[in-house]
Amino acid sequence: MYQWRKFDFFEEKLGGGKCKIPEEITGKIECASSGRGKLVIGCDDGTVSLLDRGLNFNFGFQAHTSSVLFLQMLKQRNFLVSIGEDEQISPQQSGMCLKVFDLDKMQPEGSSTTSPDCIGILRIFTNQFPQAKITSFLVLEEAPPILLIAIGLDNGCIYCIKGDIARERITRFKLQVDSPSGDGNSSVTGLGFRVEGQALLLFAVTPNSVSLFNMQSQPPRRQTLDQIGCNVHSVAMSDRSELIIGRPEAVYFYEVDGRGPCWAFEGDKKFLGWYRGYLLCVIADQRNGRNTFNIYDLKNRLIAHSLVVKEVSHMLCEWGNIILIMTDKSALCIGEKDMESKLDMLFKKNLYTVAINLVQTQQADASATAEVLRKYGDHLYSKQDYDEAMAQYILTIGHLEPSYVIQKFLDAQRIYNLTNYLESLHEKGFASKDHTTLLLNCYTKLKDVEKLNVFIKNEDGVGEHKFDVETAIRVCRAANYHEHAMYVAKKAGRHEWYLKILLEDLGRYDEALQYISSLEPSQAGVTVKEYGKILVEHKPAETINILMRLCTEDKELAKRGTSTGDYLSMLPSPVDFLNIFIHHPQSLMDFLEKYADKVKDSPAQVEIHNTLLELYLSIDLNFPSISQANNGTEFSIKERTVSNGKLVAEGKNSSTEKDTLERQEKGLHLLKSAWPSDLEHPVYDVDLAIILCEMNAFKEGLLYLYEKLKLFKEVVACYMQAHDHEGLIACCKRLGDSGKGGDPALWADLLKYFGELGEDCSKEVKEVLTYIERDDILPPIIVLQTLSRNPCLTLSVIKDYIARKLEQESKLIEEDRRAIEKYQEDTMAMRKEIQDLRTNARIFQLSKCTACTFTLDLPAVHFMCMHSFHQRCLGDNEKECPECASEYRSVMEMKRSLEQNSKDQDRFFQQVKSSKDGFSIIAEYFGKGIISKTSIGPTGSARSSSISSSSGF
Repeated sequence: MYQWRKFDFFEEKLGGGKCKIPEEITGKIECASSGRGKLVIGCDDGTVSLLDRGLNFNFGFQAHTSSVLFLQMLKQRNFLVSIGEDEQISPQQSGMCLKVFDLDKMQPEGSSTTSPDCIGILRIFTNQFPQAKITSFLVLEEAPPILLIAIGLDNGCIYCIKGDIARERITRFKLQVDSPSGDGNSSVTGLGFRVEGQALLLFAVTPNSVSLFNMQSQPPRRQTLDQIGCNVHSVAMSDRSELIIGRPEAVYFYEVDGRGPCWAFEGDKKFLGWYRGYLLCVIADQRNGRNTFNIYDLKNRLIAHSLVVKEVSHMLCEWGNIILIMTDKSALCIGEKDMESKLDMLFKKNLYTVAINLVQTQQADASATAEVLRKYGDHLYSKQDYDEAMAQYILTIGHLEPSYVIQKFLDAQRIYNLTNYLESLHEKGFASKDHTTLLLNCYTKLKDVEKLNVFIKNEDGVGEHKFDVETAIRVCRAANYHEHAMYVAKKAGRHEWYLKILLEDLGRYDEALQYISSLEPSQAGVTVKEYGKILVEHKPAETINILMRLCTEDKELAKRGTSTGDYLSMLPSPVDFLNIFIHHPQSLMDFLEKYADKVKDSPAQVEIHNTLLELYLSIDLNFPSISQANNGTEFSIKERTVSNGKLVAEGKNSSTEKDTLERQEKGLHLLKSAWPSDLEHPVYDVDLAIILCEMNAFKEGLLYLYEKLKLFKEVVACYMQAHDHEGLIACCKRLGDSGKGGDPALWADLLKYFGELGEDCSKEVKEVLTYIERDDILPPIIVLQTLSRNPCLTLSVIKDYIARKLEQESKLIEEDRRAIEKYQEDTMAMRKEIQDLRTNARIFQLSKCTACTFTLDLPAVHFMCMHSFHQRCLGDNEKECPECASEYRSVMEMKRSLEQNSKDQDRFFQQVKSSKDGFSIIAEYFGKGIISKTSIGPTGSARSSSISSSSGF
């Protein structure tokens, strides 16, 4: 075996070699044990002493009469189990006893000694278990209070005691390891328990064998693991429950299935132990007779500590230290140094690999391991071993700041190593955007397309990227690796980046359109809004087709059977895409026309028609509202001239004029078709349409809108402004007929216009006077006053009109005179009759009743209307004539109706307004006594009076 490195990872505690066993312990030390913060020593005088952490005497007590042979402190309970010699009861029985002391229970106060309570005493040897020399002893704590005690004898037997010793509820059984032999090679030199789940195993070692007992089977089954063994004190158990035995040639490890690894440490193994992963060995050198205490780190293959010691009698581990008790009662306490001290020692010797192995095997935290790796990397970097240095730095990823490593290799211009480090950063998921940028720059600088392909394209799944996607795309674009940038964008679902590269960098418009078509409708809509301007500029027709599909088709919605209204409301609106046509109004017009032809009931129909009107009516096909809103540029209306009612744009050739006229025809058709007769309001903004028509001097559209809005005066004003006399008169003929819902006042406005025109318009005035006279719109005096303002008109223009009006007035005057005379005659006759009634008596000569036609007899009733009745025929109604009552009531009802109408002011004013001659209506109200009511005489004079008599008159 090669020579292992030696280090001083341990140091002596408690004053080093000057430490002594307390003087209170006077007997020879036969046994020792440790646990629960105590060191327990048994002597040949039967005393047991307890020492504290500083090896100071705590207390002692007499455990046995003669000698204490074995001790063991339990871990779960503060119990001490001892085996020693006591007084023999009889010559046939041995004095060897096993005792259990409860260290938490001391003797009551007032007693002469300080000793713990002995809760159980058991005789080891009985008739069934004959006496033999005890060579080994081990206690296993099962579920309290059960103990399993194994006692190894020199005759190859193991006596086992199991149960509650304090209550003497125990069972005994015997295990035979080797058959007895006279040379002593059959004695049990070592024992070890191993628990695997529910299984309990017992290792037993003799000088010639290693055996394993399965304690679960009854009786326990023995298995021989090896045909070699060891002496006393050369047996130990590792922390993984492996059996360790020490022989002069080597140290052997055993598992349940046989011998495991072996370590060839030469020398006679006096003592063997295990401490925190270290193998403890006291080795006697036969050549010089010295004893050496070695601490082996088997994982790292080094000697953690080596020390020449005196003759060792016992080796214990407690308080994190190793305690060696010598035969001369001196003691040596050895403790492990802290990790920092051990690492500093290794760093000074540049033993970085040992340091790395040390922190890894001792399960140090990751940050401590990374710090060791960093120092090792720095050491290699200083020696210009860049490849190995980078290998160490890569292991620190996640703990060491990447900029520390990156700066080193940027300065050294070691781009290959830097690339490896950055790749590892991305693999482990610790890369930032800057790291991605740097790595891609390294690839592009090295022109390593293969590695770039691996980095970009070798991903596990869609969306699972170990780098920042946007940074990768940006760097690849800047380095002209457009295909790689497109791959990343497409795989990450960054459609905007994919299209940006296709359109701005590569100019592959057809491919961009095809890609947009393959996207989901919602994603396609977003991308078209962002990049639609470029697409419309280069591929207007194809872009319009995509927009039509987006705005009119959705297969998923169609499959669900969504209603038409809901279906359209869930689709994108064409209005959302208007901004992409900002510099291409012709394409916008084509798109909106196609959409309007296909979709008749769109929720955005008003906005679509408004936009189309703006495009149709614009003379030079610009888009003023959008231009102002988006570009902030001022829109100026170019000067326009009006010639014979037709618009001519300055500086335009004949084709432009033709295009303008065609669009205006479309605009007029849209104005009419979007305002059907059955709708009160049009499917566009009327105010906006009027403004557009006025801005672009589109008279036909303006006249149509005014007529639909019944703004007849504005219609007439348009003709007046254009001096279109023929059209003006035709307009008044169409709109001034009250029988067809027109406004006759238009003729008055027209006459006023001609009166203020200042030029000869005799023909037009005569025609206007014809309609004014027909409908009796204005009095002749108003006509004369209006036309007198025009100096170009002569009296001959209105001579015939005046003659006819005078003749007509004369006839009316004559008719009124005759009516007055008739009314006067009727009035005189009525007054005479009233006077006669008031002053002269009336003679009633009827001899028969008007009602029953029988001879009139008394009592009788005579009315002033010359009708007579029997009183019995009248009944209760004696105050009015039954024959004349109906006529009287009708007259009174008419009177009440007239009085009621006088209170309805709205009706009165409506009649005055709608009448051709309002004065006649007022005169009629006065004539009927409604407005100025005359007083009425007594009730008796207004109706027929009655005279009643009981005898003849």
